[in-house]
Amino acid sequence: MKSPFPGMDPFLERHWQDVHSTFMVYAKQRLNHQLPAELLARVEESLAVETDDERIRVVYPDISVVEQQTFQPKGLESEPASVAVADPFEVPLPIEAPPQRRLEIIDSGSGNRVVTVIELLSPVNKSMPAGRAAYRKKQSEYIQGMVNLVEIDLLRGGEFVLAMPEGEWPLVHQAPYKICIRRVNRPWVAAGIGTQLQDRLPNIAIPLRSQDRDVVLELQPIMDDCYRDGRYNTIDYHRPLNPPFTADEAKWAESLIQRK
Repeated sequence: MKSPFPGMDPFLERHWQDVHSTFMVYAKQRLNHQLPAELLARVEESLAVETDDERIRVVYPDISVVEQQTFQPKGLESEPASVAVADPFEVPLPIEAPPQRRLEIIDSGSGNRVVTVIELLSPVNKSMPAGRAAYRKKQSEYIQGMVNLVEIDLLRGGEFVLAMPEGEWPLVHQAPYKICIRRVNRPWVAAGIGTQLQDRLPNIAIPLRSQDRDVVLELQPIMDDCYRDGRYNTIDYHRPLNPPFTADEAKWAESLIQRK
């Protein structure tokens, strides 16, 4: 079943971690059908990035979790304590954010060099100060490392963190959903795409190496597949959203939901 919304379904924001993971896998599959033989799309790989001074650094996933089993010698199993122990105090600790997946296109013919990074923004990138700082650091590393950067922001809330000055985004292109593309061969400009709630998500050009033609990433079919395969037709469309719709958006959305 399809979403009642013609483009991005804002009610999917409540399930963003699941949607984000599925989107990355489906986007990877679609790109790999189009890429030249030596280019590969991968999710969360640890890969080399060329920097301006020709040194090589390695980009790792944001969080790595390893389960390590602990063995105890026979006869040394834990037993209940038979002596009094100190009563510790407890303090609340911040909860670690989930891993922030990204899609990387690598050149297997040149040492797995990262050619292009595709970021689908998450709430932690936009709403948490530490998350924004970490994202901007990573963003800067991509640009300085001569990597094409494609940022897809399908979240209505949070701060503007795309790789262009917010004040340079034209008023005529203001929209709840935004895409920013930074190309290695045109470092002096940033390209933007704004999409309204009422519109289908666009097809976007994904830059590759200088000798390659762009490939196309069709966002709407991917989000349609995420909705269908996630069985999100069970969403409660009467629960209020955060941030809420404007009055005009609410009236328009309600008519769609009633038809559904």
